[in-house]
Amino acid sequence: MVNIESKAKMLDVKPFITHYMDQLSVRQLLEKYIPKTSQMQVAPADALSMLVFNIINAPNPLYKVSEWATDYLDGIGEKPQEAEKYNDDCLGRNLDRLYECNRNELMIELAANAINAHHLETEKIHNDSTTITFKGRYEHQDPHTAQLRHGHNKDFRQDCRQLVFGLNITDDGHVPLGFKLFDGNQADDTTHIPNWEQLRQMLGRVDFIYVADCKLCSEDNLDHIHINGGSFITVVPKNRSMLKPFQAQLENGDVNWDLAYSVADNRKPSNRHSFYTFEAGPTEKGYRLIWVLSTAKAEQDQKTRNRRLDKTETDLSELAGKLNRYKLKTRKQIEAAVAKATKNTNGLFDIEILEHKDTYTKKVGAGKPGPNSIYKENTQITYELKWQRNQAAIDKQALADGTFPLITNTTEKCAQVLRIYKQQPRLEKRFNTTKSVLEVAPVFLEKSARIEAITFLYFVALMVISLIERAVRKKMADESIESLPILPQKMKTASPTWNNLRYLFRNVHLSQIFIKDHLVKQTLKGLQEIHVEVLRLLGVPASVYYSLADEPGT
Repeated sequence: MVNIESKAKMLDVKPFITHYMDQLSVRQLLEKYIPKTSQMQVAPADALSMLVFNIINAPNPLYKVSEWATDYLDGIGEKPQEAEKYNDDCLGRNLDRLYECNRNELMIELAANAINAHHLETEKIHNDSTTITFKGRYEHQDPHTAQLRHGHNKDFRQDCRQLVFGLNITDDGHVPLGFKLFDGNQADDTTHIPNWEQLRQMLGRVDFIYVADCKLCSEDNLDHIHINGGSFITVVPKNRSMLKPFQAQLENGDVNWDLAYSVADNRKPSNRHSFYTFEAGPTEKGYRLIWVLSTAKAEQDQKTRNRRLDKTETDLSELAGKLNRYKLKTRKQIEAAVAKATKNTNGLFDIEILEHKDTYTKKVGAGKPGPNSIYKENTQITYELKWQRNQAAIDKQALADGTFPLITNTTEKCAQVLRIYKQQPRLEKRFNTTKSVLEVAPVFLEKSARIEAITFLYFVALMVISLIERAVRKKMADESIESLPILPQKMKTASPTWNNLRYLFRNVHLSQIFIKDHLVKQTLKGLQEIHVEVLRLLGVPASVYYSLADEPGT
């Protein structure tokens, strides 16, 4: 009896991930910086490329990667490979090698390949940072690595150690070009000068616009970029003295807003939000100060203030009912409680703490009152709380609703400065992808050197999927394709994400037939017209799938 066996080997997104990684020469770069020696059973480039693919497709702890790889490697391609070779020991040793190599030069070459292969525009670079949260004690860290420490945790886990993950992306497609790890307690404002210098080295020029959040707005940071021939755009923190003259201009009606542009509401396209700009006088250093008025932000500011006013009144009412008892018997205690209740509406209420004195007599000593009893006069102090809204202060604050200040040394028009800055939130999307899609945490590694090395691979993975998203969206825009039916139940999306594409290709596989453990036939299954169309938009030839089957097109 002939022993016939059928198997299914997964393809899903692997062929076009490989296509994009080949465009970036990921494997060749890894071979260059970590060459294989005769003592190595697995080439470091193979092991680390496998880790990148795993991170992109289905992140797993190191000890599960070989099990996961079985569905992809054995019997696929020209040379059957043994997934068991990619065990946690092999992957861990190669992470050590990656840490020890010149990762900065590797990253610069990788970014250059991305720019050249995909014709990325680098005139505008956005920077921001987030935190990567770690659970565990991590008491014995390599002193030469970025240190896991407690700090301001953006995942709201102050009990956990963290690393600060700084990222640079292009304005064109929001593609990561560089990253840097910092100690977990590193302040953001001290990261910008070394980061700008790294970009300067990477791009080989200084005439790009560096865009960042308000932590960039320090005298040292701005002056360093300006003196060295660079350009910047950032937002000014509200507590800066340079902003005070604008409040007076608002009160006097001396602000002439110019319409910059209008956009449709994301949730209600029939509604439109407008942005206005006003260029104030230059700062002491000669930098341009541009004020922005957003109608959407103005509405939100008004709603936020009304909500806070209502909450403050509720809190004050509750507080008034608790006076003269427990820890609210003295003026000092009451004033502290009032300050806490009005912390978000400071100056918007007129508040009085009224003091009432009641005099009464009390017999001195024990026993029943008698003709010889002695009485002492006592005074009891009680407090009453009264308040009302300070409408004049509320109206004064409302004048600034929807406004925020930008500072720049560019010569761009005000509207263009605003458009450039408004791309800054795209960085949050990339951080969200790193944390939710690529699942950068939790990290199942103990050695801080390996943590730093695998974070580099997460950066590579983020670059690859960002290029994929950019390619399909750019092609859709070029061909005026409004949406693609690639969501569950063939629902459409106008902005395909990596998750959407991964879901679409989830069932593409090779159906294999074995006779006596010998592969006699393999057929491509699950690749439909929509898959071929998406591959075309991605710039990936469908042959990367069909060439793996015995019967192309089946």
